[in-house]
Amino acid sequence: MTAMDEQEQRRRRLAAWRGSHRVLARRSTDGTVAEGLAALAAAVGGGSGVGGGSEAGVGGGSEAGIGAGSGSAAGSGFVHDPDDAVDVYGGGVVADLERRVAGLLGTEAAAFFPTGTMAQQVALRCWAGRTGNATVALHPLAHPELHEEGSLGAVSGLRTVHLTSAARMPSAEEVRDHPEPFGTLMLELPLRDAGFVLPTWDELEAVVAAARERDAVVHLDGARLWECGPHFGRGLQEIAALADSVYVSFYKSLDGLSGAVLAGPDVLVEEARVWRHRYGGQLFQQYPAALSALIGLDRELPRLPSYVAHAKVVAGAMAEGFTAAGVPWFRVHPEPPHTHQFQVWLPYDAEVLDEASVRQAEETGVTLFRRWGAGAAGAAGLPPGVSVTEVTVAGAGLEWSAEDVREAVGVFVGLLE
Repeated sequence: MTAMDEQEQRRRRLAAWRGSHRVLARRSTDGTVAEGLAALAAAVGGGSGVGGGSEAGVGGGSEAGIGAGSGSAAGSGFVHDPDDAVDVYGGGVVADLERRVAGLLGTEAAAFFPTGTMAQQVALRCWAGRTGNATVALHPLAHPELHEEGSLGAVSGLRTVHLTSAARMPSAEEVRDHPEPFGTLMLELPLRDAGFVLPTWDELEAVVAAARERDAVVHLDGARLWECGPHFGRGLQEIAALADSVYVSFYKSLDGLSGAVLAGPDVLVEEARVWRHRYGGQLFQQYPAALSALIGLDRELPRLPSYVAHAKVVAGAMAEGFTAAGVPWFRVHPEPPHTHQFQVWLPYDAEVLDEASVRQAEETGVTLFRRWGAGAAGAAGLPPGVSVTEVTVAGAGLEWSAEDVREAVGVFVGLLE
């Protein structure tokens, strides 16, 4: 497919998703520049957002993030003083966001970064210097290994080792028995490319304890940490307290524009700020991204537990729908989901599944699935000839009953015939 063809396909998909009256999650990336700017203005200026509804925004119904209406989820007002000066190399709304996240995670300090890739790389580099060991133990499906073009080694001079190849977090025994030393254990919670999977709380505590026995520090890749609490039965501060440092993202579960925070002890965060500048991350102004992050924290974060709970309903109904439709083989993974996101596997080419997905949206106004693909190499044991999609259940998805899901699955399967 040429670049022009791909652009045309993207326009078609966006039109279908935006035109759907029923979706499992609305995203700010479905919208236009004008809608995004209007939603930011509403967050600090008292407007009603784009689309006019209480959840108005991108496409007229975004759950939160950049596409939220005015005020907090509880109607408590603006997310930041509209008369405050804009940030200049930090300060202002950026500093406000840093303090907010440090408080939520219970850490001494936090530093805003333009990207999570940079935040995490800086954290691991700082820990390498402090431990005297540049080896990082992490999962082969972790984000730095699959999605960062070898940045840990190429840019920061770090070396990685893998404690397991199974599509799960390493066990305490695997941490304890690894034959060579490492300075930092990095844990991605949840492990996205394995299916957004999480360990049990007891397993997580045991893994951290095993790392401590080896005098290794523990860093959490918490890009999606915000939604892990229901699975663990613990709050954010208790989860973060297990680790020496934590990275969190704002554009994933919170639907912000961009950006991330590295949180941890004062001494680490101060060093990280120096490296952030060296890596080119000391941006002149970042208030749009910071504002959108505050919107997500104010409006989306409190709703995540309801999304996690309803994802279990949706996943179970999808499995029932595929069975009722006579699909000979499929997988909903994990079942039940550990967060508000999960995978669906089907034995069809991704192009066939993409076409059925967009046709369903165009013809019925229902977006059940979005993009399909082959998945990361080896991710979650994906067999050859099987395609995978990621399903996210957010505010719009709460309107779906189990019967709605089963019916939509039946329509989707009919489009594959």
